[in-house]
Amino acid sequence: MRAAVLQLNAQGMSSTKLYNHIRIAHKNGVKVLLLGEYVLNPFFKELQNMSLSMIKEQSLHQIKILKELSSTYVMTIIAPLIIVKQKKLYKVIAKFAPSSTAYYQQQLLINYSHWNEEKFFSNDIAKIQTPMIFNVDGFKFGVISGFELHFDALFAKLDAKKVDCILVPSVATFESYERWKALITTRAFTHNCYILRANRIGEYVDKDISWKFYGDSVLAAPNGELLTHLGNKEELMIVDMEHKEVIQMRRSWGFNEAINKRNSL
Repeated sequence: MRAAVLQLNAQGMSSTKLYNHIRIAHKNGVKVLLLGEYVLNPFFKELQNMSLSMIKEQSLHQIKILKELSSTYVMTIIAPLIIVKQKKLYKVIAKFAPSSTAYYQQQLLINYSHWNEEKFFSNDIAKIQTPMIFNVDGFKFGVISGFELHFDALFAKLDAKKVDCILVPSVATFESYERWKALITTRAFTHNCYILRANRIGEYVDKDISWKFYGDSVLAAPNGELLTHLGNKEELMIVDMEHKEVIQMRRSWGFNEAINKRNSL
């Protein structure tokens, strides 16, 4: 399976970079492309000062563009979006496939005093459900947000579906890259699957605080090895993944087998 991460800053209403990079990805045989959080919309702190009509117009424009790109280049595009429904904002991850579009409403949102998405957005607070799952050419993907990578309950749902790769769009900042690498490689190893993470780049300045989004998009292997990562610039990272590698690691380590044996008692 050939996939790619497109590491970008917030794009506003512009689509030039999306067109250019996706065209290159298509020429290189990419089947699935992942964008980071707050690339198609401004950072949520900036959204607080925007009208609902402006946010809605921007999102509808990006949806139209990505539907067109997915259909034209026969590519599945995973892209976080802010959507407006009945005058409320929802944080979702969209899947644009050549013949369909689906949305995953983020289940767990950051709720800290300096960064409170849970309060700002109207996402449901409900029992944990299985995240978005989809197949491309027999390769099974799961999709969760960067913040959701921290929660065991979501990984239990993904384990039950035996996904080959977890796609993780994120918006990590504050020099947290070492912690994120440790988390991603550990999760990849303990669940014996690939994890492909896209982090955005750029900066948001809030009074005296600078929120620097440092990129460092990564691919981790089912054995926990960090296979490749990007720097802090605009880049397209193309990666190859193999289903047989996932199967081999699961047989070698037997983590799921040990749990399944006990769940059947």
